[in-house]
Amino acid sequence: MKHDLNIKHLAFVLCLVVSGAQAQTAETSAPPVASVEVAAPATVVVSGRRPGPGVWKVSGRGGHVLWVFGTYSPLPAKMEWDTARIERLVSRSQEVLKPPIAKAHIGFFSGLTALPELIGIKKNPDDAQLRDVLPAELYTHWTALKEKYIGADSGIEHYRPLFAGEELMLAGVKKNGLTFGTEVIGKIEKIAKKNKVRVSDSGYDVVLDDPRKLVQEFKTSQVDDVACLASTLDTLDVDLETMRLRANAWANGNIAEIRSLDYADRQDTCLDAVLGSSFVKDAAGLRQMRERLRASWLRTAEKSLASNASTFAVLEMRDIVGPKGYLAALQAKGYAVESPN
Repeated sequence: MKHDLNIKHLAFVLCLVVSGAQAQTAETSAPPVASVEVAAPATVVVSGRRPGPGVWKVSGRGGHVLWVFGTYSPLPAKMEWDTARIERLVSRSQEVLKPPIAKAHIGFFSGLTALPELIGIKKNPDDAQLRDVLPAELYTHWTALKEKYIGADSGIEHYRPLFAGEELMLAGVKKNGLTFGTEVIGKIEKIAKKNKVRVSDSGYDVVLDDPRKLVQEFKTSQVDDVACLASTLDTLDVDLETMRLRANAWANGNIAEIRSLDYADRQDTCLDAVLGSSFVKDAAGLRQMRERLRASWLRTAEKSLASNASTFAVLEMRDIVGPKGYLAALQAKGYAVESPN
């Protein structure tokens, strides 16, 4: 049994045991939002039909080309993405590369034995509440934003900080006209299927010998995820404006603005909390995940460039722009990289 696991989603290490859906791209419903009034956003989130960004062109030997399209999340909830340019490129390609994801191979019966262990996985060990595990000032901050975006929900007070933060983030972005939906990648895969273009993975395989043990250890382990929740609260207080700017820049295809925005965000802090925990120590395939995903994508991209006259690849925007981006690594290997206007 194979499960998809996205580096960006906080519950990936645990939910891969029984989930058949890609964690990042799965549609997640936000918790009920209370009737508390929230001030109008400083930046109006765009709506209607939008072109999205252009694509990067990587040129290889023999005139072979790799077209790279950057995704971003969250995006404007009321935006309709115009896929005309993407349809032309995908239809002329021989292969579409999906974003790099770690795939977990779990035996069918092993997966089933882990199911009961998932009950209560979101809760703090020893049934502790957030007020018991958070510093007083941080708990006060949490309480104010919970009231603003979620309202009365006593159950979430028993959640680990990383899960509580994820619920709050989902509610906050929804209240601000954004969505973590799956439309963009879903549409690209539909276009590929319609044009009979091969869709390939670009990540690597993770073997979990004992997923049940992994879940059990997580439930009893202390995870240093207070910083994760603190980063979430700061994002909702300070960085929502930047998120709206990024979403608008993506929707309008404003490459100059896309390049100017900082893509370091709370997800890094939260992922570090999980990967740095003791319960991951025996899961070799999960350690150094960022580096392994990057290396795997580069190998796959070079192989496709050599084999195909035209390849269409999808990456997160943060993995494209900047000196540490994947395309900078290809450029360092001698490939010509052209940015869209």
